[in-house]
Amino acid sequence: MFRDRMFSEERFFRGSRRWASFQKGDLKYVILDMLKDKPRHGYDIIRELEEQSYGFYKPSPGVIYPTLQMLEEMGYASSNEQEGKKIYSITEEGLKFLANQSNVADDVRRKMKHKWSFKSIGKMVMVMKEYHALEHLLSYGFRSMDTDKAEQIHQILSQAYQEIESVLQK
Repeated sequence: MFRDRMFSEERFFRGSRRWASFQKGDLKYVILDMLKDKPRHGYDIIRELEEQSYGFYKPSPGVIYPTLQMLEEMGYASSNEQEGKKIYSITEEGLKFLANQSNVADDVRRKMKHKWSFKSIGKMVMVMKEYHALEHLLSYGFRSMDTDKAEQIHQILSQAYQEIESVLQK
């Protein structure tokens, strides 16, 4: 059943999705915590999160900027323009919010540290490297793929899926 959802045509053409890195509402704590350290622009936050996760999580601007806007509307962050970029800073209200919600913010930090520790991520580095190489190969291979090649690749991937599933169930 999982396999059918994973390889559905809709999912395939939508692109691969990474697993959710945060539960709903957690990102605001992470961003406020980052703004507590120093003012930042949205791209800087994206880059920092990608770095902290060793490249396994790169939030899209469509996630970061609406969260920053929401934090501004809540009064927890403010922004000003510098050199054509919107720079966000934490406000006194934001600092109070973080202090009042310190148990939640600490829990989010703890989860991030566990999930993104090199020990946890190190286990997946080689697997993900091959996964992304295969994804890249297939995306470029579609340009010259005929029906026979597509069927061969489908069979190879189906067999690989079954073998990997077998390994994971041991």
